[in-house]
Amino acid sequence: MTASEEQPGSAAHVLELVANGSAASRADLVRELGLAASTVSLRVQELVEAGLLTESGEGASRGGRRPRLLRVADNGAVALAADLGSHHIRTGAVGLTGDVFDLDEHAFDLTAGPEPALDVVAERLTALAERQRVAGRTVRGAGIGFPGPVDAGGARIIAPSRMPGWHLFPLRDRLADRLGLPVLLDNDANMMALGEHRAAHPTRRHLVVVKAGRGIGSGVISDGRLHRGARGSAGDISHVRVDEAAELPCSCGNIGCLETVASGAAIAAALRGKGLAADSAADILRLVENGEPHATTLVRQAGRDIGAVLAVVVNFFNPEAVILGGALSGAQPLVAAVRGMLYERCLPMATSELTINVAVCGPDAGLLGAGHAVLRRPAAADGPPAPAAGRG
Repeated sequence: MTASEEQPGSAAHVLELVANGSAASRADLVRELGLAASTVSLRVQELVEAGLLTESGEGASRGGRRPRLLRVADNGAVALAADLGSHHIRTGAVGLTGDVFDLDEHAFDLTAGPEPALDVVAERLTALAERQRVAGRTVRGAGIGFPGPVDAGGARIIAPSRMPGWHLFPLRDRLADRLGLPVLLDNDANMMALGEHRAAHPTRRHLVVVKAGRGIGSGVISDGRLHRGARGSAGDISHVRVDEAAELPCSCGNIGCLETVASGAAIAAALRGKGLAADSAADILRLVENGEPHATTLVRQAGRDIGAVLAVVVNFFNPEAVILGGALSGAQPLVAAVRGMLYERCLPMATSELTINVAVCGPDAGLLGAGHAVLRRPAAADGPPAPAAGRG
């Protein structure tokens, strides 16, 4: 099961409605879902038996018997989560109520190839799993956010830019074999969108969440669920052509892509060309905060370019909110430029009630999304079942 398959009326959907406060009883679920009471009871019982929901106490009566209250179980179950970047891995264990345990960030080179990266990811997640078991928590699976396209089945990496050797690599299954746990794999921007939506905007049904860091991507929440498209590439705005990029060649093989001028990697390269020390998004932010004019100009122009692409998305999709995340969202000139372009180029009907904000969850959004995607499915994710002794 991939991160997009939270079907209306499914057990995962029921769990999400309880988790985000939309429903507190079986009667609430019947009203929300429009399903028969017997069907809702079957879904609730499935979740209770899986240890994901509890039912106790009595709620307010609406004229009949007082309903029993449903709550997300806080029983120590966790999912291992990893947010992979081209030059770092961020890991943590995510609980059912959104707590993150044993958060850690470690530098490593994803571009060195899949086998070395697999070793690092497996080693760090194995150690993380052991820490959870020592603490008395049950590990249900692992969720991975990868900075590149992932196939619609959530199993393999598809032609990632600047990452030789990764095309068609079966990361989900290889990692599941190493961990002895079910693994769910998705694009990092999708995981970030899931995390930001569920933790900070659970009542909004339509969101675009942009990840602006070393690269650029976005995740789309449509009618409350992650939208991945027919092949899994929905939200990939990095290779949309923009005027500012002119004839610049892109790693994808095309020319004039947004990534060539508005990504953190492109901005850092342009700053180095001007003799400034800039290797990372943190360096770019430092230069902007210190008032360095070249950095400020490049970041502001990047915001205008991103905003120009998002204006088409907003006019077409009509979201309730555009959320800016990733390291570059910490640059105020970029955020202001995106906001300005959206108001300049979008229809008034599309922006009259549009919220444009910086992500609330910061660098933890991807971990939260990966963890929630695993935990909110009774069957966890795809992958081979863990041996009985390894369940914790």
